[in-house]
Amino acid sequence: MTTIRQVQVTFDCADPERVARFWCEVLGYVVPPPPQGFASWDEFDQSLPPERQGSAFACMDPGGVGPRLFFQRVPEGKVVKNRVHLDVRVGTGLVGEERVAALEAECARLIPLGATRLHLLRADEFNESCLLMQDVEGNEFCLD
Repeated sequence: MTTIRQVQVTFDCADPERVARFWCEVLGYVVPPPPQGFASWDEFDQSLPPERQGSAFACMDPGGVGPRLFFQRVPEGKVVKNRVHLDVRVGTGLVGEERVAALEAECARLIPLGATRLHLLRADEFNESCLLMQDVEGNEFCLD
């Protein structure tokens, strides 16, 4: 019998907490409770050696359905297109202009959070419309 495994999606980034809090707002995720023995994540962070402070952050689906997102600081900046990206499902079941309107409405909500709109990919004979965007550090994602 095959064992189903949970997955965690990991982002390499410069500012883990900033990127994590952006994705909390996008997805309705929350920051998990701090480790046992710490009243806050700031308190936990201050307990780490200086070079490890601010090096990681996470967020999770409050309902426990979606994957945990983990954000880790890396020294290099983003230089090429992501090979893996998130599709934020806001137009499921919608087609045509109704779908485009839902994508554009979500885009309008995310831009004040720091997202960047790249371009709308219109439906063709195989795919429905989707909207290509970037998060606060330039990582591509789609509104789908």
